[in-house]
Amino acid sequence: MYKEKTVSIVFATYREKDSIRMVIENFFNTGFVDEVIVVNNNAEPGTVEEIQKTKARMVYEKRQGYGHAFQRGMEEAKGDYIFLCEPDGTYTGKDLERFLVYAQDGFEAVLGSRTGQSTKISGADMDFLRKFANVFEAKTIEYLFNTNSLSDIGCTYKLFTKAGINKIAPLWRTRNSLFATELVLLTAAKKIHFIEIPVTFKKRVGTSTFVSTFAKMAKWGLRIYAFIFIFWFRWIFRKIFSKNA
Repeated sequence: MYKEKTVSIVFATYREKDSIRMVIENFFNTGFVDEVIVVNNNAEPGTVEEIQKTKARMVYEKRQGYGHAFQRGMEEAKGDYIFLCEPDGTYTGKDLERFLVYAQDGFEAVLGSRTGQSTKISGADMDFLRKFANVFEAKTIEYLFNTNSLSDIGCTYKLFTKAGINKIAPLWRTRNSLFATELVLLTAAKKIHFIEIPVTFKKRVGTSTFVSTFAKMAKWGLRIYAFIFIFWFRWIFRKIFSKNA
């Protein structure tokens, strides 16, 4: 609990058997966390046993995909403040209070950024190309929607108030890993009161399925950029249509 507000953490797990127990305990040890929900999204063998050694509550989501998993987790979460995060060892509970301070100050969403100059990226997977792509894509959203400063669209570490989630949940459409970008787009498009803050970003335990090679990284970056413009065009047409209806 943080200043009379309850705190939920939502993790989605698929290939994090070797890190998930450590990460869950790291977040509980902050003293602010009331519940940790782990969404088992067809996780690798051995993951269940690791989760059962902790106080986390596990729920199952058989429909494969980042979006399916985190949407299920947010539906299950009971906290006033709901965090999204990945249990692969890249993020730390030590940054939790930084998010909570801004949420307490009235922000409905606090978005993490791995690309800020104050971020501890030594040893992390955020090389120059990946950092450049994230900043470029984030700035595109910032200018298209004339919103607050953005520098990262791929950081899972986010806080939403329950009220903030209720505003965007009816508009969720994406079930795969593009859901991380859709959350940023919906936050900007719906004019959710948000701020972006730097977070610690470490080298993950295990290998990422999306950015393990240059070819995969380039393909994923182009896919995200196309997704941003498709979302923007649809949003503009929806606004025009609603005015003319």
